[in-house]
Amino acid sequence: MKVPFAVAFLLLINIAQAQTNNGVAAKYGESITAAGLSRQLHIIAGPEMEGRETATPGQERAAAYIISQFSAAGLQPGANGKWEQHYPIYSDSLLKSTITVRNKTYSFAEDFLADLRSSNKQDLQLSRVFYAGEGTVTADRNDYRDMEVKGQAVMIRDDIRKGLQRDRRSLEERITIARQKGVAALLIISPAAGRYRSLDQKRLHTTGLYWQKDTTPGPNIYYITPALAADILNTDKGDNLLGEIDRGWNPPAITQIPVHLFFDKAATVFQPSNVLAYLEGTDKKEEIVFVTAHYDHLGKKDNEIYYGADDDGSGTSAVIEIAAAFARAKKAGNGPRRSMVFMTVSGEEKGLLGSQYYTEHPIYPLANTVTDLNIDMIGRIDPAHEKDTNYLYIIGDNKLSSELRPVNEKANDTYTHLKLDYKYNDPNDPEGFYYRSDHYMFAQHGIPIIFYFNGTHADYHAPTDTVEKISYNLLAKRARLVFYTAWEIANREQKLVVDRHEK
Repeated sequence: MKVPFAVAFLLLINIAQAQTNNGVAAKYGESITAAGLSRQLHIIAGPEMEGRETATPGQERAAAYIISQFSAAGLQPGANGKWEQHYPIYSDSLLKSTITVRNKTYSFAEDFLADLRSSNKQDLQLSRVFYAGEGTVTADRNDYRDMEVKGQAVMIRDDIRKGLQRDRRSLEERITIARQKGVAALLIISPAAGRYRSLDQKRLHTTGLYWQKDTTPGPNIYYITPALAADILNTDKGDNLLGEIDRGWNPPAITQIPVHLFFDKAATVFQPSNVLAYLEGTDKKEEIVFVTAHYDHLGKKDNEIYYGADDDGSGTSAVIEIAAAFARAKKAGNGPRRSMVFMTVSGEEKGLLGSQYYTEHPIYPLANTVTDLNIDMIGRIDPAHEKDTNYLYIIGDNKLSSELRPVNEKANDTYTHLKLDYKYNDPNDPEGFYYRSDHYMFAQHGIPIIFYFNGTHADYHAPTDTVEKISYNLLAKRARLVFYTAWEIANREQKLVVDRHEK
């Protein structure tokens, strides 16, 4: 079939233009090199960063280094004129807690435990304690009948006797009932309370880091041994208390007895940060393309450093080098049409805290955020690919947009020629990696994402995840794929559609 000359001429122009565009992208993509990534990673995962645990000096030093690299590349601060978006996280440490019955004092982590996060300072002198069974209130059962318990201490058991409806009896629901009744202290009889004596006492005395401090008024919650409960109930049944209750012994609803509950803790507020660099687009600058990685890791344990070279020093190094490549393109007059945000987050290892904070306190409208390309571990080879190392796992690329996978695959077919493995994209995959890195916080807001991942290996979350084990040439090729995908998304005419809603 003959092709008209005018049509053939236009086809040749389009082909030439595509080749020119590919050549421009390749020029800057090829500037992402194994040597450059190695230079970055040897600093980010070096001993002076001390494992970059969130809310430590090592994490702060890592943030300062990332900022220096973004600034040197010519990027702009991306957090309302600043480089860092700080967010609050908390850690509570027990100072002292005791329960005194008559003149006998019981010790924390020996005879009882308390919920450090939800409990407040308490110095409560009581002359009586209420016993409310399971602490249940339903249409046909009320364990608080005829009890005025506001401001008082109430004792319940943590388990549920056989024959009662479990769907109405979860411990959380029963704690909620006590809160609604204004109980000041909830004593939960638990055989497990005495099993913590052999555990690490230091860990029992601190909460670790957490986010979203619960300020809802509620009772202090103490999990007490049956022996301690028996002493409060003024019976000699000791550790056999719950068994005796199951055999028919009924504790008194009110026990008149002097009890002193003391709980004192120190609450510390930390301010770790996400680091954001901004590159303004041209004609579509109100739309934003995110490239992310987490720069935190596990820090030090017993003075042994968990370096986190692959997790996620590799992703952090890639974001820095990708950002620098885009900055070089813009300086040469080839900047992206859409604006770019390069964000390294902290708090990932603590439960995606930094990315959750960003998406709940966005600096750029989420409605204008086109995609998040998230890089978490791209420097190693997992056991499944030891014979064919030219691979990369792709996760989440088709969950929200039918257009994102074709863009990523075209970039790969054109430039990098990796084997794209979709094993972990299966919603039934037991590892659940789709839910385990920072992209998921964007996905929850309907923003199309890709999670780039090399899989786990023997050094995952171990102090042996070190820089000399990284495959730098492979790391560079994988980082280039992210660059080329971001390049296409940032420069295409239409914003990615959001037309899928898969798990």
